[in-house]
Amino acid sequence: MLMRTDPFREFDRLAQQAFGTWSRPTSMPMDAYRIGDEFVVAFDLPGVSPDAIELDVQRNVLTVKAERRPIVADNVEMQVSERPLGVFSRQLFLGDTLDTGHIKANYDNGVLTVRIPVAEQAKPRKITIDAAESRKAIKA
Repeated sequence: MLMRTDPFREFDRLAQQAFGTWSRPTSMPMDAYRIGDEFVVAFDLPGVSPDAIELDVQRNVLTVKAERRPIVADNVEMQVSERPLGVFSRQLFLGDTLDTGHIKANYDNGVLTVRIPVAEQAKPRKITIDAAESRKAIKA
């Protein structure tokens, strides 16, 4: 059996039992980066069932909500409970240059990966210069 002495963890556990919440905020760590013409955001959600994850976009706000549920089974006697339980939520404000209509997401090994493509109108493009028109303007 694993034993660890940490008076603050014991205080957190007692606060959770008394108030039904954690005394310190829970986090949903993430990485965000751009690769080519898309932005990628990876959220760490270990121990969360895929059916307990919600991903919504409204206007330009992406909301990730996940719930880590307690182990519910007969004959389970919890010995150590350090992982936070409950609902986690995080919002990202997306720029107008992103295509929110084509967001893709997958969940693998406890990591939710969200891919957001750059909108076509925001991608750099070359503008052709018509040389014939510029010569006419100079002669006149």
